[in-house]
Amino acid sequence: MTLLITSIAAISLLVGGVGVMNIMLVSVTERTHEIGIRLSVGARPSDIMTQFLIEAVVICTLGGLIGIVGSALAGVVFSWVTQEFTMIFTWPPLVLACSFSALIGLGFGFFPARNAARLHPTEALARE
Repeated sequence: MTLLITSIAAISLLVGGVGVMNIMLVSVTERTHEIGIRLSVGARPSDIMTQFLIEAVVICTLGGLIGIVGSALAGVVFSWVTQEFTMIFTWPPLVLACSFSALIGLGFGFFPARNAARLHPTEALARE
């Protein structure tokens, strides 16, 4: 049973990571003009890359926190329905879950952030 739940969680994280990567790629495409302006006024490519990596990490960490709150609410509801069900939360797994969510954001946000950082200012400003 534990292996099944772990497999489902791993697949969910993979699908969620791909979803975040796609959202970030669309964000880079939509904000190409803004990136070009920032690069032309002196922003370094590392600044652009850091911005998009932070955005991806924040999105994934918030998703992890929302998931933790949702599971806590589900635990409360199940404990009201039946007295045989109790959900116990401890800090280490919660911190690990949020940390892993942040790592997923970092890993899957790298490709879009790198694409944004590699844009040339003149080409980025020409697109619109």
